[in-house]
Amino acid sequence: MSPTANINIQLPLKILYNTDQIFLHGGIEKVMATKANYFASQNGVEVYIVTTEQGQNAGCYPLDEKIKLIDLGVDYNRSKSYFSGENLRKAFLHFKKQRKLFKELQPDVIISPNYNFDHYWLPFIFSRAKVIKERHSSRFFEAKQRNKTSLKTKLLFWFNDYIDGLYDRIIVLNEDEKTYVNSGNAFVIPNPVEHTNLYADLSKKQVLAAGRISPVKAFDQLIEAWALIQLDFPDWQLHIYGQDYLGTQEKLEQLVAKHDLHSVLKFKGSVNNLLETMTDYSIYAMTSDTECFPMVLLEALSVGMPVVSYDSPNGPRNILIDGEDSFLTPSKNIPIFAEKLKILMENANLRCEMGGKGMKNVERFSLEKVMQQWKDLFQSLR
Repeated sequence: MSPTANINIQLPLKILYNTDQIFLHGGIEKVMATKANYFASQNGVEVYIVTTEQGQNAGCYPLDEKIKLIDLGVDYNRSKSYFSGENLRKAFLHFKKQRKLFKELQPDVIISPNYNFDHYWLPFIFSRAKVIKERHSSRFFEAKQRNKTSLKTKLLFWFNDYIDGLYDRIIVLNEDEKTYVNSGNAFVIPNPVEHTNLYADLSKKQVLAAGRISPVKAFDQLIEAWALIQLDFPDWQLHIYGQDYLGTQEKLEQLVAKHDLHSVLKFKGSVNNLLETMTDYSIYAMTSDTECFPMVLLEALSVGMPVVSYDSPNGPRNILIDGEDSFLTPSKNIPIFAEKLKILMENANLRCEMGGKGMKNVERFSLEKVMQQWKDLFQSLR
């Protein structure tokens, strides 16, 4: 089926994605590129991506040549607080440039897939457009904090709920996350995965993990699990892909040295096409503290790779089917996680069986089905 078969957007339509940058590897950037490319393929649809600090950097993921890229050149100082004098001045510049541009472009829909200063003024800046906020991170821990904080923090939560309510829709990625939206305008649309003809080589004695090298990904727990595995499977390797964040990798490498795992555990950096890289691996591993709807799990399933993942809130359980295409283990339980990895590592037939089921199960998140949901949303907002 062609990617245009299921969508019938009333034309003309201008869709504007509003973000900070598109040159760093990340799930938000990847899924935004996928959806922007899809919309750009529709007759009569114009797609813009407006950034604040792209500079002269090339985009990380391929984009349709019809997509128009505009950088506002705000260049926030990410080493300082948003509320520093420098960034407050930049925010004022951001507001002026953004308002002028939106008046010129006259977009029908503005989609903001992350949080920036403009989260607080986007609903006001251009009344003609429908304004949509996407939430790509879990609010699981925030929900637990709401009733255990100071009056000042509770007022901040109230203010954020008020701002959320001014958006035409808050898009969340699964039903669990919908319960954390208190403004009554949540709408569930999962991330899409594109069809691929690539297949993981499940005979490879290699396990893959990927993501920004940051504390929330809990790669330290994955390393601890591998320390429990390595003696029984000395001919297997674990490779971790991703960009270092705030020196986290150095700490992880110290843990690798502590367990003498240098020969079997490698940090591979970032790659532009993780899907192709996946074909050299037979198992995907995830130990994140929290995940909303990780693209990497969709991609792993799409190439027929079985998964071992923590049942971290709330993404994995909304993608994986435990015991069918994956093993979901209790979060932060390193011994159980290691045991499930061992089961797959020693059983090639089970890897093949789970991988085949995963390729079928992930079809419920196909690009065509997910973009039909976006079409339905646009129609409902007309």
